[in-house]
This record gives sequence, structure tokens and C-alpha cells, in this order.
Amino acid sequence: MIRALALLLALAFSGPAGAEGTLEGRTVTFTVLTYDDPAQPMLEAQGRTVTVGKGVEFGLDPEGGLIGGLQIVPVEIEITPTRLEARYTVGPGTFYGAAFNGYVLIFETDCALFDKVRIDPAFTTMDLRPEDVRAEAGRLFLNVAGKDYGPGKRFALDFSVADCPMS
Repeated sequence: MIRALALLLALAFSGPAGAEGTLEGRTVTFTVLTYDDPAQPMLEAQGRTVTVGKGVEFGLDPEGGLIGGLQIVPVEIEITPTRLEARYTVGPGTFYGAAFNGYVLIFETDCALFDKVRIDPAFTTMDLRPEDVRAEAGRLFLNVAGKDYGPGKRFALDFSVADCPMS
């Protein structure tokens, strides 16, 4: 009886089998990328690397003038354990139309970090569609090509995060 009770207590405090992971505490590099041909990018911005924690992780600003005729659109990115929120305060404007013009988040892990990615329609005011979001291993690609931005424009992604080891 005592052995059975000890086993039940151990299971109760260990959490559910297959518990989801978190983005909290993970190292992530955020960059901007624009291309029609991935082998020949029109713009590859200088990436910024941070550890996911409380508050805004990235406050992206222009990178000193035009780069290849393109400019970085300021955006504020906050990452929580299972969510990403982006807000625009400048504009209005429209992102340059290309095969891909958007954001790449590179998390330091070798495993498939994202089980599921879902756009939060209640929060999102930008015309972001499921085909604009792609996850590959520890990378997340957000294509905003041709989309309008400006004050009041925002989007949020909710994640089901795999329990990947941190690198």
C-alpha cells in the first residue's frame, strides 16, 4: 500500500506524460530576410540574439539606411513560453512583395521544436494566413510579403512546443 501511494505521488508531481516544452530560457536569433530565390537574398539583416525571458525580446529598428533598396520596418517582438506577439507602431505601409519577405527566428536546438503553430485570430489584425508561417526544426519563418503594416497592426502565434533539450 505504501509503495502504491509513493508511486501515485511521484506520478502526480512529475507532470503528464509528454508534457509540452517551453521557449522560456531558450537562446534565439531574430533576423529579417527577403528573397525571390533563397540562394540569392535581396536582404539579410544583421541578426540579434537574446535569451527568451520576461518582456520584449526584440525592438527592431532600421539598420542605418537602405539595404539593397530595402529598409527594415520597425517591429516589437515579445516571446513568452508558448507565444509570440508582434506589434507595429510606424507606417502605414506595405511590405515589399517577394517570394519571402519576413522574419526568421532561429532557436539553438537540433530537434523539431514546434509541434504546432497557430495564428491567434482574436489578437491578430494583420492579414497573416497559415501558409505565411512555417516551422523547420528549431527555425520559424514568418512571411509578411505584400502585407500592410502600421499603428494598430499586430499578430500573435501560439505554439505547441516540443520538450527539446536546450543547447
